[in-house]
Amino acid sequence: MQKRPDFVLFMTDQHRADFLGCSGHPVLKTPNIDAIATSGTIWDRFYVASPVCMPNRASFMTCRMPSSHGVRANGIPLDKRNVTFVELLRDAGYKTVLIGKSHLQTFSGKPPMLDALQTRSGFHRATGALSQALRHDLETYLAEDPGRTSYGTPLPFYGFDHVELVTRHGDDCGGNYRDWLLKRDPNADRLLGAANQLPHDYVCPQAIRTALPEEFYSTSYIAERASAWLSENKDDDQPFFLMVSFPDPHHPFNPPGRYWDMYDPADMQLPAVFETNDWDPPAHVASVLEDREAGRANPGSYAVLGVYAQEVREARALTCGMISMIDDAIGKVRAQSKAKDAVTVFTTDHGDHLGDHRMLFKGPAAYEELTRVPFIWSDPEAGGPNRTGDIGQTHDIGVTILERAGIEPAVGMQGRSLLTGGRQAAFIQYDHQKTNRGLGRRPRIHTLRTPDWRLSILDGIAWGELYHLREDPGELYNLWDSPAHAKQRAELVEMLARQEIAHVDEVPLPIAQA
Repeated sequence: MQKRPDFVLFMTDQHRADFLGCSGHPVLKTPNIDAIATSGTIWDRFYVASPVCMPNRASFMTCRMPSSHGVRANGIPLDKRNVTFVELLRDAGYKTVLIGKSHLQTFSGKPPMLDALQTRSGFHRATGALSQALRHDLETYLAEDPGRTSYGTPLPFYGFDHVELVTRHGDDCGGNYRDWLLKRDPNADRLLGAANQLPHDYVCPQAIRTALPEEFYSTSYIAERASAWLSENKDDDQPFFLMVSFPDPHHPFNPPGRYWDMYDPADMQLPAVFETNDWDPPAHVASVLEDREAGRANPGSYAVLGVYAQEVREARALTCGMISMIDDAIGKVRAQSKAKDAVTVFTTDHGDHLGDHRMLFKGPAAYEELTRVPFIWSDPEAGGPNRTGDIGQTHDIGVTILERAGIEPAVGMQGRSLLTGGRQAAFIQYDHQKTNRGLGRRPRIHTLRTPDWRLSILDGIAWGELYHLREDPGELYNLWDSPAHAKQRAELVEMLARQEIAHVDEVPLPIAQA
């Protein structure tokens, strides 16, 4: 049998597709990520399965949609009854390694944001195991709980034999990284967080000039530990899959040291929406903007936020700083001899508004800046540079890796190998815990994205969204009620219905004839 390839997969967190040098960003420099693209293929139409962290990371691991693996929204841990593509690699003889962020479980320690259940007068409501329609114990590893490290976590961890975790975001991260940091500086806590930050004049929400030195920041830890593993295993012939996963450039915006002022906010382009006077935002977006104007928003939370022009420029500049630090870290990892001949993949879990539609962070919509993400596939046997306009999605990545390794996917995996081409359309699911004021309910949005169109349907809402992306790439003018586009809308609704059917679970398989 031909030797199976090694794999190194780099993943960032909350990283837009257009924030890379090789994707045409006018200011940001990413030479090491660009080098992956130079010897590989950039997918210009690559989409998430869900535009939030835990659901899309679970889709990456299981090669299935959120409605199938069960992590429909943030706050639902990935039940380990799900089979991951990493487990299949391990079963076929691969070493499987995770350095950095996993986020397949909750790590905030905060209670859910669900509205309290209402019990009608005179009615009985069951509690405990009978309170939900599915009995479950959400069997997970509990390795990412606040204050814990991965020490003592049963291995393999979702299929990974070697795990060194980083949990949370910003400069105050946990997991194995926390132990590493305190060994280097037992008093590091005096440097962490907004209370200990260095002086600055930025006004952007969650712009924090961390006092933590570059060499102690989580990105440096991940580069060091991934490089060390590659060096320690350089003479081993056993094939490996190494996932190198960074918590940045997710907010807070706190690039350390020289990366803080590497980019000038004045050089950052403002989105076209700031020059538009005729945009009528849909209700679930309008409520976000109204809450910021009325002072009802919490700029310090993870929730989507209305944003102003100067804040956008600053957020973009600081994001570029965090990405540049990641790019330098990737260069260090790729300098290891063991990484040079590996199939190399670069992607992220979802995007960030970063000012588009006058919002910051993520949610509550399915705009391109959230759903379209970077994906680069570099195979030494295929060469490059290449670009493709084919459509791919996050849950295709694992199946593509399995295909390249000569391993059959598990029955019921819904991804497809991108080695044989892309998809007709992207199918995207979004669900959220918290009620959106503009909708009057929790947003549950299913989206179809074709090369020319984006259609979204909202659960329990009479209207939807329809955008002609060639004529309106900013998704500002909703054509849902346009009589001239009624035929196109009907065709896309039918396509979406077919996607819904195609992604209904096929497992468990029948065990006998009835």
